[in-house]
Amino acid sequence: MFPWFAVGHITPYLHLSNELAKRGHKISFFLPRKALILLENLNLHPNLITFHPLTVPSVATLPPGTETASDIPFSDSPFLAAAMDLTRPQLEVSLQAMRPDFIFYDLAHWIPQVARPLGIRTVCYNVVSAAAIAIVLVPAREVTQGKPCTEEELEKPPRGYPSKTVVLRGSEARSLIFISLPSGDNITFHGRGTTAMRECDAIALRTCQEIERDFCAYISSQYGKAVFLTGPVLPEPDMKMLDEKWAEWLGQFKPGSVVFCAFGSQHVLEKGQFQELLLGFETTGLPFLVALRPPIGTNSVEEAFPKGFEERVRGRGVVHGGWVQQPLILSHPSVGCFVNHCGFGSMWESLLGDCQIVMVPHLPDQILHTRLLADELKVGVEVEREESGWFSKESFCRAIESVMDEESEVGLLVKKNHAKWRKVLVSPNFMTDYIDRFIQNLQELQMKN
Repeated sequence: MFPWFAVGHITPYLHLSNELAKRGHKISFFLPRKALILLENLNLHPNLITFHPLTVPSVATLPPGTETASDIPFSDSPFLAAAMDLTRPQLEVSLQAMRPDFIFYDLAHWIPQVARPLGIRTVCYNVVSAAAIAIVLVPAREVTQGKPCTEEELEKPPRGYPSKTVVLRGSEARSLIFISLPSGDNITFHGRGTTAMRECDAIALRTCQEIERDFCAYISSQYGKAVFLTGPVLPEPDMKMLDEKWAEWLGQFKPGSVVFCAFGSQHVLEKGQFQELLLGFETTGLPFLVALRPPIGTNSVEEAFPKGFEERVRGRGVVHGGWVQQPLILSHPSVGCFVNHCGFGSMWESLLGDCQIVMVPHLPDQILHTRLLADELKVGVEVEREESGWFSKESFCRAIESVMDEESEVGLLVKKNHAKWRKVLVSPNFMTDYIDRFIQNLQELQMKN
């Protein structure tokens, strides 16, 4: 396993490793030292999953000690990609010694060059949605360094793209400009992603046919090769107890009344937008728990509070600037709404939970995940944004009220649809069958000449 150096990529690779190890397979997992310290407790089969910490070389354009995407703003990701590429000699030495049957990777486009001479099969395993892959990383959208896409080109989905609703709208398409920018030395993000999928033996996606069938078929047709699906690959329910602090606080409120908000480990709001969000929560009049990183330019969430906010919401609202046990909080009976950025992990947690879903996406893949849930599956609501991309406290409050009001037509519709999809996803053997089929796909691939 050699995922992109971001916690949001490494974690699903580890969840898949746990599923493979549960069935007796042996895994060597390459990751930065810093990520190992964060995630080693998620290794459920240390007798079969061995971590191999990598030394991430220094790159002049990155702050000293940078190892993962959580250490830097999104705009610095191309420099982290350059650092990842510099770990190639470490991988080459290890692969020559290990000679595994397969190597899984996503953005390290050079892996097939290293693996092929050693007889190692390569699987490009993407942990974002098939929709995001389909709209961004298609060979037909040729983008090379020195020839960036125009805004007009970016606003149009690629030819044959299978959806009119799961799209980027208007100014949102500008966020795709990153695909034509350098991502490491002498390669663009688009070049990195398309090369990774073009050169591999098989493409794998962390999704299921029931949700993204048409997108998977489109990707298969674009690259002319098999697409293997793992299903959502979510961990077994954590049997650890919720921290007493949160259990006690949530226990004050009636079932389904609390709104919980979290935007992942990477997303950091600007101070003004952070304040607008908190004022939106205050306006709802509902109890809320917000777990967000301190906004840009601040050292704590408290120093960014709107004037008088803390006093006005005391007793019904908490804003926490650190890590929380998200799955356990979402499963608490008092929590009735999950406000999230719709990263792919949060998207699946939303679908598998009982809470109403409100989405505030930031990155292009998150926007596409949101459209999939809000416009195609109709299981949640997206917060409306202004042309600038910002949302107001009024639009934020309106989105929450639309799903939390028991008389709301929208709330009843998304709740009904959500229950229907959740029933499919939690049906007996749904997840297990996907993993078993995936392993069968790998075994058949291995037998080919």
